[in-house]
Amino acid sequence: MQNPLADDLDHVLAHTVGLWDEMRGERLFITGGTGFFGCWLLESFAWANDKLGLNATAVVLTRNLETFRKRAPHLASHHAIQFHIGDVRSFQFPVGPYSHIIHAAAESSLRLNEENPLLMFDTIVEGTRRTLEFARHCGAKKFLLTSSGAVYGKPPSEITHISEDFRGNLDTMNPRSAYGEGKRVAELLCTFYAKQLGIEIKIARCFAFVGPYLSLDAHFAISNFIRDGLSGDPIRIKGDGSPCRSYLYASDMAIWLWTLLFRGKPCCPYNVGSDIEVTIFDVANLVADQFESVPRIEIAANRIVSHSAERYIPSTQRARHDLGLHSIVRLPEAVKRTLDWFYLMQGEVT
Repeated sequence: MQNPLADDLDHVLAHTVGLWDEMRGERLFITGGTGFFGCWLLESFAWANDKLGLNATAVVLTRNLETFRKRAPHLASHHAIQFHIGDVRSFQFPVGPYSHIIHAAAESSLRLNEENPLLMFDTIVEGTRRTLEFARHCGAKKFLLTSSGAVYGKPPSEITHISEDFRGNLDTMNPRSAYGEGKRVAELLCTFYAKQLGIEIKIARCFAFVGPYLSLDAHFAISNFIRDGLSGDPIRIKGDGSPCRSYLYASDMAIWLWTLLFRGKPCCPYNVGSDIEVTIFDVANLVADQFESVPRIEIAANRIVSHSAERYIPSTQRARHDLGLHSIVRLPEAVKRTLDWFYLMQGEVT
């Protein structure tokens, strides 16, 4: 059976084809390899490995292999992908050398951030420290941390696009800052290890995304809207719809992350996301329009006209200037492809 993501994976390969030679015959270690980021990294790794004859291997840290087998059986059985069972905070180091490490494991649950911020913080910080220790142990040359735009906190209203030079506005007296502060400490740990060991540390500050493998039970507006529409329910906007967001399609995200790992400047954070802003209200309408039977949209609150719109939009000038990266798949097409994939997965389940 043809991979339903074949066109997207060809797209990834077309924009990264010149980057993969350094992976020939090498071993890659990935944490968080069974989440949204991880699935796309594994899909594109396996695709490049097969198409280019890289003879490379990816070893994936996971706590629950059986769950992943059900979610992505073709990846779980791929000849170039192996699994290592363990918790990111305490896993036993696998044997042998690894040339590249991608640390994409991080619990981003809003519920956990609110109910147990200490666990959230510890998982991010201890997991990063453990993975960096493994990088030291196995002699890794390059290490990619998937950090987050949450490191910036809430930017002032006059900032429409957050650049990497913005030093942040997190409230250390607010436990809900656990996720953002954890990522800040993770970046700092990476800097320590880069300076002491000479590992090329690359940092991706990730914003918002849409695409196959997206969790529909998370706290992201666009995934909630897709979930509502697929369930045949009204699309519910929890606020007034005025906040501005931007969304990078998953295949573009994979291009950005691989390019950062292979070519990004060490210890130089890059925002990863789209810089094309759209209001939450417009996102809801865009998603609704993709359904044959257009669901109605329910808005929880009336908009206060005097208030400035809240924004969470990255500046992508650094990635564009240094690495030639940009958003290719436009949002309407991104939502369509995402829905097509979920329809296909529903059909396979039934």
